[in-house]
Amino acid sequence: MPLELVKQVPLIETKEVEKSKKEMILQLFKEGTKEIETIAVLTNAKPSYVGSVLQKEGLIDNYFDLYTSTGYPMNVYTKYFRGKLGFKDVATAEKSVHTLEQAYRYFSNSQDRAGQHHTLEMGLTMMNRARWTGKAPEAEVYRLWLFNKLSQPLTEEIEEKTQQVELKLVA
Repeated sequence: MPLELVKQVPLIETKEVEKSKKEMILQLFKEGTKEIETIAVLTNAKPSYVGSVLQKEGLIDNYFDLYTSTGYPMNVYTKYFRGKLGFKDVATAEKSVHTLEQAYRYFSNSQDRAGQHHTLEMGLTMMNRARWTGKAPEAEVYRLWLFNKLSQPLTEEIEEKTQQVELKLVA
């Protein structure tokens, strides 16, 4: 083609359609990349987001972190908290802490240490979710409950030794 004709042909711009992070995550997974951390690095996404996307699409069922919905059962204890915990406002947080306290006492009475652990874990999760979404007063409700639980001596023997140490410090 003569040069004059080439100059007269309008250029057609081709735009490469940019994929969303979600689309990239799903494509990588379907192409064989199964490690959440690897997918997160390749897509410049947080592992939490990758896990959430894959779980919502039904591609995995074993990923749990701070942001995983309680709608996905982590273990047998999840059912005790599903739909019962929140931090919309202080009143909701207080009601949630009441639920945690009831569960903690129930598991304590039945000597179910795994249940107690899961209850504490749920309290910590809710505190951090509230805190990191800018809901400090709501987070504080959870923090105070956790502080109370974690400030109790682990055994009577430890409590006696703690009191002895405290007496020596005062004297």
